[in-house]
Parts: sequence; C-alpha cells; structure tokens
Amino acid sequence: MTDATSPVRSHTFDLGAGRELAVRWAGVTDVGRKREVNQDAILMEWPLFVVADGMGGHIGGEIASAVTVERLAGVAAAGEPITPESVELALEDAVRDIADHPETTDEGTGTTVTGIYLDPTSEPASWVVMNIGDSRVYLMRDDKLVQVTVDHSLVQELVQAGRLSPEEAETHPYGNVITRAVGPSESVVPDYVRVEVEDGDRFVICSDGLTKELTDYGILHFLREHDDPAEAVAAMLEAALGNGGRDNVSIVVVYAEMPDAPAEPETPEASHSPAE
Repeated sequence: MTDATSPVRSHTFDLGAGRELAVRWAGVTDVGRKREVNQDAILMEWPLFVVADGMGGHIGGEIASAVTVERLAGVAAAGEPITPESVELALEDAVRDIADHPETTDEGTGTTVTGIYLDPTSEPASWVVMNIGDSRVYLMRDDKLVQVTVDHSLVQELVQAGRLSPEEAETHPYGNVITRAVGPSESVVPDYVRVEVEDGDRFVICSDGLTKELTDYGILHFLREHDDPAEAVAAMLEAALGNGGRDNVSIVVVYAEMPDAPAEPETPEASHSPAE
C-alpha cells in the first residue's frame, strides 16, 4: 500500500522590512513493504510541520501518533504564534489522550514527535526545530545536509559515550530502542533548536523508516535533484521502498525561499578593450 504524495501547498509570510518568505511543502506517509499497519502520522498545517512515529502493540502506536498529531494540529489552527509552551501543553493533552484510549496497550504505547515551526516573533525570524525520539529533521543549506536533531535512542547515547562508532550504531541490535517518547511517561519536553531563516533552506522531516533505507547522501541527492518538494518526497519514498521498505515511511519536505533576497555580488570581469 502506498499513500499518494500530497500536492504541493504554499504560503507567503511577511517578514517585515520589505521582505517575504515563500514556503512550499509536500509530504507522504506509507505503510512500507513489511508492516501491516501504518503507525506513523504527519501534520502539515502552516506554520507547523510534524512527523510522529508510533510504537506499542499492533494498534497502540497508530493511536499514539494520531492523537498527538491531532493535538498539535489544534495548536496550528489557533492562529497564534506557536511557542514551546503551547507545544508542551498539547503534548501533555496527548499523553492523557493516549492513557485514556480504550485500545492503549501495556506495551509502551507512545510516539516520537519531530518537526519545525516558524517563529515570527523572534528577531531575526527563525525556524524552531523540535524533537522527541529518533525521528529526524535535516536541513540542506549551502548545498550541504545537516542533521539538526539528535536521536533520543540507546545507540545514540552509546555513540556519545564513545562506546559505539556511528557505523556500528547503524546495525546495532538495539537500534530501535528509544529513550524519550510521548505517552509512556506523564510529561515529556522536546529538545529545541533555533535556526535563523535563510533564503534557499530545504528541510526534511522524517521517521526512521526513511533513514533506515536511505543515507544522508541519498537525501541530499534528491533535494539537489528536485526543485519541486512533491517530486523530492516521491523520489525519496521510491528509494526507501526499493531498498526494502522495512518500516513505515513518513516524509515531509519544506522549501523556504526569499524572492527579494539580495543576489550574490558578481566578480567583475577584466576588461579586454583595446587601449586607445
């Protein structure tokens, strides 16, 4: 089963001082080729973009990701600037929703949450990247790809402690063990990273169903190849499924441009006019 990639949506935001930010985005969530149920959920409601990867029993993860995205959708729909406080209140409500749901299991029902939102109140304007769990946010800037989030996982802790290399972490048997999630505990606070708005930024928000099948270089390749975010999403999904599709795959791609951004100054060419 493959869910169709969403059509490209867009929004233009006034940054003030005669500057505008033109944002385009698209996304997809797919069950993959090995799982029977898609426990992922995505949210693409300006100015908030989120991927949630559920866990816990046959249907528990699906519940956790769905109710968490629903609560965050309410934050986006409120029409007020999004803040860490509004995000965390929504996540507290989601924890209660998960606990009260009749189909929640005792198998650690919960979900990762990762994403970005625009903070128009900051000076200069910035994106806020938030993360709980091992879903990721990548940023392509200046033709380079950077993983902005840090996984909340057992293998990441071992890497940071110097007990595993990044290469060993890729194939570690406990690679799916995460250390922070929405649901299993009463309260959980995301990590936040602030990223100043720049012309040409391209974000990828994804579940580990993508990063298990596609390297960072592969993600960068598809961002370079496609100026249309929906085409980039479709190409990444096709590659992930082609490489095995062992897990649910969720991808949201956000392109941000400033049409009025000053162009790079050109280097003056030497004059070859004949001397008079």
